[in-house]
Amino acid sequence: MISIKIETDLTDFEFWSGAKSLSDKLTNSELEQISQNLNDNFIDKLPTDSEINDLFWHESEFICELIGLDIEEVLER
Repeated sequence: MISIKIETDLTDFEFWSGAKSLSDKLTNSELEQISQNLNDNFIDKLPTDSEINDLFWHESEFICELIGLDIEEVLER
């Protein structure tokens, strides 16, 4: 098997399953801000696409905290 690493902006990332419901509510500006903040958390290792998707799906409160928003506020948009 071959491993391929691709860098992409969160604004171009194709979220799936439960992560899509959060990402669809966020603006491009918010996704860019989240991306900057996540870079600080992944200094030693680039995350996989599944790790990013899982963060948005299972750690949605953390994702919203990265931009100073409450999860309920975002989901009610």
